[in-house]
Amino acid sequence: MKTLKNFASLVKISHTVFALPFAVIGFAMGVESFPDGFSWWLLLKVLACMFLARTVAMAFNRYIDRDIDALNQRTASREIPAGVVSPRSALILTVVCALLFIAVAASINTLTLALSPVALLLVIGYSYTKRFTALCHLILGLSLGVAPTAAYISVTGRFAAEPLLLSLLVLMWCGGFDIIYALQDEKFDRDHGLHSIPAAMGAKNALRLSSLMHLCVAAMVVVIGKLYLPEPLYVVGAVVFVSLLVYQHAIVRHDDLSRVGVAFGTTNGVASLVYAFFTVAAIWLRSAF
Repeated sequence: MKTLKNFASLVKISHTVFALPFAVIGFAMGVESFPDGFSWWLLLKVLACMFLARTVAMAFNRYIDRDIDALNQRTASREIPAGVVSPRSALILTVVCALLFIAVAASINTLTLALSPVALLLVIGYSYTKRFTALCHLILGLSLGVAPTAAYISVTGRFAAEPLLLSLLVLMWCGGFDIIYALQDEKFDRDHGLHSIPAAMGAKNALRLSSLMHLCVAAMVVVIGKLYLPEPLYVVGAVVFVSLLVYQHAIVRHDDLSRVGVAFGTTNGVASLVYAFFTVAAIWLRSAF
C-alpha cells in the first residue's frame, strides 16, 4: 500500500483533473455526432488511455529530471531525489504504462492505434524541451490538448473541427497556467541554463503573456458557445471557467508568488471540472430533447 501511495505521489494523480474532464467533453461530442458509438466500456477505455498517458508523462518527467530536481530546493523533496522511489522503478512504470496505453488504444479503433505512438512521443518528449526551448509550456499544453480530440476519435474514428478547437483551447489554457507555475523557478532555471518563459522574459512579462494566452482561451470559450453549444447550461460553465481564469491572474503578482499553488492547482482544477460538467450536461440535454 505504501508503494502504491509513493507511485501515486510521484505521478501527481490529483493533477489528472486538468486534462481528463476535457477528454470527457470530447467523448460527449463524439457520441452526439455518432450516437451508435457510445458504450460504457468504450468510455472506460478512453479514461484508461488518458490515465496511462499521463502516468507515462509524469513518471518519465520525474525520471529524466531527477538530477535537476535534486538541485532545486523546491523539488528536492520529490520522490526520486528523496530516495522514496528509485529511478529504475520510475522508468519501469513508464515502460509498462506506455505498453498498456498502446494495447488499450489498439482495442478501440485503427486510428487510435495509429496515433498512439504520436501521443506517447508528445508526452515523453515534453520532458526534454526545457533543456532547449522556452516554448516548453506550449509543448506541455499540446500534450494535454490532444485529450479531447483523441476521445472524439475514439468514438467516431475521424477528426472534426469542434474537438480540434477544444484542443487548441486546452493547449493555450495549460500553456498559460504552466507559465504561472514556472515563475517559482525563474532564478533557478536561469542559473542552471534551463529554458522557460519566465527565465527568458522575466516574471512581469511572463505574466503578461500568460494573461494574453488566457484572454485567447476566453475568446475560444465564447466561440465554442456561439458556433457549437448555444445552450444556457454551457453559458453557466463558460462564465465560471472564465471567471476562474481572471481570478488566478488576480492573485498572482510578479513580486508576490505566495499564491501560485492556489492559482495553478486548485483554481484550474475547479475550472476544468465545472466547465466539463456544464458542457457535457448541455450536450446531453440537447441530444436527449
